[in-house]
Amino acid sequence: MTRSIEDTTSETQIRWRDWLFGQALPLWSEAGFDRKRGLYHERLDWAARPIPLEALRLMVQARQISTFCRAALDGVHDAGTQALDCLDGVERRYHGVDGQPGWIFSIAATDRAAQTKRDLYAHAFILFAYGWAIRYANRPEDRAMARQIAEEIDQIFSASNGGYLDAIPDNGTMRSQNPHMHLLEAYLVVFEATGDSFFLDRATALVDLAKTRLIDPRSGLLLEFFAPDWRPLKDFGDNQVQPGHLFEWSWLLQEYARLGHCRNEDALWIADASTRLFNAGFSHGCDHARHMVLESMTDHCIPLERSARIWAQTELLRLLHTNGLLGNHSDASASFANDFLEQFAPPSLKGGWIDHIDAEGDRLVEYMPASSLYHIYGAGRQIILT
Repeated sequence: MTRSIEDTTSETQIRWRDWLFGQALPLWSEAGFDRKRGLYHERLDWAARPIPLEALRLMVQARQISTFCRAALDGVHDAGTQALDCLDGVERRYHGVDGQPGWIFSIAATDRAAQTKRDLYAHAFILFAYGWAIRYANRPEDRAMARQIAEEIDQIFSASNGGYLDAIPDNGTMRSQNPHMHLLEAYLVVFEATGDSFFLDRATALVDLAKTRLIDPRSGLLLEFFAPDWRPLKDFGDNQVQPGHLFEWSWLLQEYARLGHCRNEDALWIADASTRLFNAGFSHGCDHARHMVLESMTDHCIPLERSARIWAQTELLRLLHTNGLLGNHSDASASFANDFLEQFAPPSLKGGWIDHIDAEGDRLVEYMPASSLYHIYGAGRQIILT
């Protein structure tokens, strides 16, 4: 390391760069990639050995593809060609293979369909993957497929009372905010990649849904689950709120404002909502003694689960390390970022991570899930590259 790098890079950035770029990305593009099938493994054990599963989910493949396209685009890890080849293989295996529109949920070890249900969350992520593939390689076939996915989402999942159904077949009992959030994320990425207002219009509809349905006016908080008519699923005070999703929506609303060039009342609402969601999550959904985001709380801001998931930590870190977004939180930025590495990414795992820990810091799962990398990279690039 040269002196000039030391002069311009903080100790936190150096630690994150060495871990994320030097260990985590190589781990998951090498040990985490099945070269025989051309697909990503879903799980590794603590010794970085693949854990065989009966089925591979579309969502996990899409998340890994998007991450390695982003890393290649950022110039920090050269696995972009691998990711594009995987994307082509995923399209052959998952898209319309049962003769119906859309993408199946998972495939078996034989590459045949395992679950053929249509899942909105998974469709959001495959659209997200195509968005980053377009940003990275700009292949015309990827642009065409992104448009087709968006049209199939409307065809398959559109609900008569706004938003989308979580899955088809629909169980008719519940609606969730989470797939809508990731669909907004995907629309924004594809819009930025293509400039096609078709995708921005759909993003606008989801922001409107957040304003009118997902954010409860009584608490000002984003709820997780709703009845089919979009009423909160439980009585006021008993609804689940996930601080990690408050941070994620705070980020996405500001991304929407940036890309959509929001003005006047729209800009004011987004600024207010984004700040309010962040403040609620940071004030009531974090354990500041441990520098950790808690798993969930109620819509009265009372902690429900004091366990912690790795993805929620990264959503806070991304906000804290984006200059000018939510004010100056420099002390918290460094503390949360450094303690993340201590608690979730100990050196013994050599680029791996602990996904889920309890209130005492003990591991709640005995493997590393590939799907966490998408969240980690989003935070890490903000910490290291900005």
